[in-house]
Amino acid sequence: MLELKNVHTYYGNIHALRGVNLVVNKGEIVTLIGSNGAGKTTTLRTIQGILRPREGEILLEGVALHKLPPHEIVRRGVSQSPEGRLIFPRMSVKENLEMGAYQRNDASGIAEDMERVFKLFPRLKERIGQRGGTLSGGEQQMLSMGRALMARPRVMLLDEPSMGLAPILVDQIFDIIRELHSQGVTILLVEQNARLALSVADRGYVLETGEMALTGPAKELLHNPQVKAAYLGENH
Repeated sequence: MLELKNVHTYYGNIHALRGVNLVVNKGEIVTLIGSNGAGKTTTLRTIQGILRPREGEILLEGVALHKLPPHEIVRRGVSQSPEGRLIFPRMSVKENLEMGAYQRNDASGIAEDMERVFKLFPRLKERIGQRGGTLSGGEQQMLSMGRALMARPRVMLLDEPSMGLAPILVDQIFDIIRELHSQGVTILLVEQNARLALSVADRGYVLETGEMALTGPAKELLHNPQVKAAYLGENH
């Protein structure tokens, strides 16, 4: 579904991604773990076209994305719930969701998808007229994910969905990620909580200072001594 081939991305002269190769198959949850500054968010920003790779290719079902502008990448089927949520604080919940469908003109499909979002996130339906900026952190995360779903993505990028949330809300968000997976949504998940990320994912990649250090089935990575020591806070 989504493939990165030998991707090199820079911030000015800083070589942030160094030959990253990554594959996400249809219907999978693939997680990208690594410490702060490893290049996880940079990877998502590069896929979304916010950053341009200097070398390498990004393909969606074999079609090149890496030369397209971000709005065209969304139109082709890649949408993101970004780190920090980045909802529109002065717009209502409904308006935020409508912004997710900004490039669509199938009114009945948009209405259908809005109902689907409200089924996944009943709290948003209760808050439909409320300004985004007045929602709690957990509700804003739900809104950010709902907005990404409104683009009807073929691949959904989730960047740090648990960041700053109380444990009970983190569990809710991850239950919804499992539900999306069961509905066949393809997800690339970046998450600081490596244990949680690997527990929901099919496969995982470990990124260290812009390079892929490890990859494999998520269950195997959970038991990998290197991963345990570096990311799961275990010494053995």
